[in-house]
Amino acid sequence: MELLKENIIPWSVSNGVALVILVTAFRWTKLTRLFLFMLFAWACWLNYNTAHKTPDDYLIYATFTPFEMYHNFVIHWFKSNIVPTVTLISIGQGLIAFGMILKGLMVQIACVGAILFFIAIAPLGVGSAFPATLIAAAATMLILKKDNLNYLWHFKRK
Repeated sequence: MELLKENIIPWSVSNGVALVILVTAFRWTKLTRLFLFMLFAWACWLNYNTAHKTPDDYLIYATFTPFEMYHNFVIHWFKSNIVPTVTLISIGQGLIAFGMILKGLMVQIACVGAILFFIAIAPLGVGSAFPATLIAAAATMLILKKDNLNYLWHFKRK
């Protein structure tokens, strides 16, 4: 609970953004895809730059997770492999972002990648702004269910 108190502002902003993404997914899936494009493009840039400039910043996530397995992973294996691991993660985030603006199978693959990513980081607790990740995963599932999967800039004419 102390970690949440210390991080209440970024946690609140992240959860607010996730709720906006979820609300838009019910009616405007193209807007939701645009939001996810922006989120993953920003995360790609931020993670790549952080990994190459200040990689030890990621070690704080060991204190955020309530799960011993994640804690041990961060302080052992991940600590020795931050730069290559986060570089690969950032590339994946960039591919998800790019996939969100395309169409058809590429959007579906990007959505599955986004859902898996959101679920994978959820156990980081406050560090992943839990439950924001699960809210965003639910919004992404709505894209798969409701969107026509055409290019982001193609709208259905009435």
